[in-house]
Amino acid sequence: MNTKTKLLLFVTGMLLILGIATIVNVSLNFREYSIKSATEKATMTADIVKDGLTAHMVNGIMDKRQYFLNQISTNNNKIKKLWIVRAPSVIKQYGEGFNSETIRDEIDKEALKSGKIVEKITETAEETLLRVSVPYNATVSNSINCLSCHDVKQGTTLGAVSMEFDISSMRSSGVYTILRILAINLVFIIIALLLINYFVSPYMNLFEDMQKGIKKAYRGDFTHKFTTNIKQEAPREIVNQLNTLFNKIQSAFGNIKYNLSTFIPQSCISSSDPLQEAKTIIEELSDIYKFKKTIELDTTKEMVYERFIQILHNKFKLHNFSLFEINSTKNKMYLIYNTSDRNSCDISENMPYNQTAYLCRAFRTNAEVISSDFTNLCQECEHHSQEYICLPFNINEEFSLTLTIHFPNSTNFTQINTFIPSIINYLEAAKPVIESKLLTDKLRENSLRDPMTGLYNRRFLEQFIDTLAGQVKREEENYSILMLDVDFFKMVNDTYGHDVGDKVIVAIGKVLKENIRESDLAIRYGGEEFLVLLHNASEEGTLKVAQKIHTAFGEIMFDVGDGETMQKTMSIGISIFPKDAETIWKCIKWADTALYVAKTTGRNKIVRYTNEMSENSELR
Repeated sequence: MNTKTKLLLFVTGMLLILGIATIVNVSLNFREYSIKSATEKATMTADIVKDGLTAHMVNGIMDKRQYFLNQISTNNNKIKKLWIVRAPSVIKQYGEGFNSETIRDEIDKEALKSGKIVEKITETAEETLLRVSVPYNATVSNSINCLSCHDVKQGTTLGAVSMEFDISSMRSSGVYTILRILAINLVFIIIALLLINYFVSPYMNLFEDMQKGIKKAYRGDFTHKFTTNIKQEAPREIVNQLNTLFNKIQSAFGNIKYNLSTFIPQSCISSSDPLQEAKTIIEELSDIYKFKKTIELDTTKEMVYERFIQILHNKFKLHNFSLFEINSTKNKMYLIYNTSDRNSCDISENMPYNQTAYLCRAFRTNAEVISSDFTNLCQECEHHSQEYICLPFNINEEFSLTLTIHFPNSTNFTQINTFIPSIINYLEAAKPVIESKLLTDKLRENSLRDPMTGLYNRRFLEQFIDTLAGQVKREEENYSILMLDVDFFKMVNDTYGHDVGDKVIVAIGKVLKENIRESDLAIRYGGEEFLVLLHNASEEGTLKVAQKIHTAFGEIMFDVGDGETMQKTMSIGISIFPKDAETIWKCIKWADTALYVAKTTGRNKIVRYTNEMSENSELR
């Protein structure tokens, strides 16, 4: 039902209610007026009767009174019955009177008793009767003195004139009057509705057209064209302004959700209202922009990771998740953050080193891993009987991230799945920043490494050795220091050229990498000198590593050209920090002293530093 129909029905109802109220009011007033008019006629008739009876009594012809009463009743066709009633005082003085002059009903009794007019309406389907009794009280005036004939006090009721009137014609007249009023009301209602329809319809049509346009606009469609057939200037101006406004909105905003969706996927938005959609997207973009501007000023990738973890906690309300960094070049997976003490993704540490990263199914397949897809989907991990989803995210060709989210049961996945695209948006925003930090770390790492061997250089040692020493003292640990030098290396360069000398240097770097642990450090100290720091190695263990390095290098056959080969040896000096000295630099000096002793005492040997070496100059 449209608005115009509702309005017409409302107006019709109001007019009908007004008409009915008018008819009811007229009916009541007409009935009251009819009864009042009939009562007044009865009173007038009663006065005529009283005057006539008084005249009969004065003239001494009271016995002729019945004829007088019959004439009055006969001459007035509205009077169906007319009789008089004597009061007890009159009966006592003059007797009962005629048989018709007795009390006939309660109305007669009430009139004689009260001395007031008593009336009663009796209505049937055929007629309406007015029964009225008018009392005749004793009065004293210049013309009439009732006390001269009646032995009563002034005001005493002498009798009553009783009548029965037929007022049915008044009822019929009232019905006709009501019907005429009803007809007039109906005509008025019809005319009013026609006028309303003529004058109001154009405005209602405009209103409905505006409603239609606004509904379309609510759905993001501003292409509606408003029209009106109203001749007045003001409504036409409003229509033109609305069309102009919608055209501007359509051109400026009509496709905004599609443009914004290139930044924020539709799956991030749950609202069916495009304006609310746009608002949500803009707020999301604003939050991501603030996040990106913040992390751009952070100095390390670790700080960026910390910001992202805060977003997961505060914005997405995640309570159980882990974040991993994966180095595809090294095939290594590093835990960055975990919400609990127990690793939520238990990859066995007993697996071979070069397979660690590829145990992660999400990294290996570069696709989301959702536990509900298949029973025991990720067989390499222990997820402690929880449902989970693993999200891989590539930073560059070398580095990627994996976010593992755990939740109690599969019913929570729908809720979590709604904001996964938003999480990806934050990672996309962080990607160039993380990549920049990785590049910075790599450049910094390269500046601290020897390009020929890939080992750390002396600059690294100078920057981090003091920090390393402080850590060793705090943790009550130790470092075994090996100083290595190739025997007669200058002769190699002089005899075979620097190309062969470079091969020897590269071979030493490879030997060191293959024979030390990940926690140990290998450094090219300068020229053919190398430094190895063995973390928490015992005296026996240090000698074994030194011997392995010494033996492995001595077994290498170097091609020097023209089908010739050569083998080289090295000398190694050993000291232990902090056992041999309070500072690590002094221990490096003692390792160099032991190396010098090895060279001066025959070369191709391993020498452990002793205090005697620094005290006896002949040993140096």
